Amino acid sequence: MPIELTIPSPGESITEVVLGPWHKASGEWVEKDETLVEIESDKVTLDLPAPESGVLRVVAEEGAELAVGTVIGSIDPDAQRPAVASPNDEPAPAAGAETPPASGDGAGRVTPMGRKLAAEMGLDLTAIQGTGPSGRITKSDVLAAATASGAPPASVTAPPPPPGRTAVRGVRRERLSKLRRRIAERLVEAQQTAATLTTFNEADMSQVMALRAEHKEAFAERHGVGLGFMSFFVTACVSALRTYPRINAYIAGDEVEFHDYVDVSIAVGTEKGLVVPVVRNAETMSFADIERAISDLAARAREGRLSLDDMTGGTFTISNGGVYGSLLSTPILNPPQSGILGLHKIIKRPVEDPGNPGQIALRPMMNLALSYDHRLVDGEEAVKFLVHVKEQIEDPRRMMLGI
Repeated sequence: MPIELTIPSPGESITEVVLGPWHKASGEWVEKDETLVEIESDKVTLDLPAPESGVLRVVAEEGAELAVGTVIGSIDPDAQRPAVASPNDEPAPAAGAETPPASGDGAGRVTPMGRKLAAEMGLDLTAIQGTGPSGRITKSDVLAAATASGAPPASVTAPPPPPGRTAVRGVRRERLSKLRRRIAERLVEAQQTAATLTTFNEADMSQVMALRAEHKEAFAERHGVGLGFMSFFVTACVSALRTYPRINAYIAGDEVEFHDYVDVSIAVGTEKGLVVPVVRNAETMSFADIERAISDLAARAREGRLSLDDMTGGTFTISNGGVYGSLLSTPILNPPQSGILGLHKIIKRPVEDPGNPGQIALRPMMNLALSYDHRLVDGEEAVKFLVHVKEQIEDPRRMMLGI
């Protein structure tokens, strides 16, 4: 009896998802626990595995917006498993699967369009690696192979363009993903509900850079993870948040919710948009613990493997626009949080040498920006918070001594 495939609930409060790309085609044999399709919500992207081995039947298309619990396909575990092919045999099709056109070129499975394009371009299908379901060679695979080999495109030769530049006025539209729509909603919410102000300062990165350069190899050898700048800033922010706890608090109706822990949200850019996974209980962590946590979250974010729990909560956010070349920005609050620290690109600039008043020195400087909710946080607190972070970064010994 076929087993129905339904949209699972990605988490509490999520009622609708968008169906992502299918990894298997309708009619193909799939193995138990093999990933079938991606499911994208406004918070996380999940993989739906096959509950049993069998033949897949797809009834919902990629891009469809569906409610949790909707049937998107089924698996027939009673269908005949395809025979294992010998090295000289074509793979046997699954029951009900589309049989590829017969071919004497030894290329295996190939879509009709892929075969047509390969013939027009004079390409050898046996030399093309298929990326489609079950290794099927697709149109994209043929085009990629043509580009790599320098083969001419399969199209009618167009007349040469007239001298000078040719205007290209193409227009295309793409549907916003659930994640991108949710990001947009939260940004507008932050702008409309909070009284956001931003205060700026700068930090001389000389001491942190020197400390990192001196010990990064020993650190990596001892802890198995690289020593980055984020662990310094997370530690500095933990110290500052302990000193100015309102920046680590929420407004909850007509009350203020204070937190005796520090859960730091770290903004991570992915192909699908910005996500902010949380490093929990940062106040208890060593530099190595912080670096490992950030590295793990960032890797899973870019691979689309974050869970809903990874991104819920967070009492303060750090966003590093400097990795993209940003010199200065006004970061937007991550509701319901009351503060977010923006980090920027390190650039050598002439500044007054603190050890030699009146003398100019070239130092690696970073602009810091703290956006805060003025409904809860006074300007004085915000300015002092940022000065505290600056002092910690400019003299990392303060972090070790807890001052």
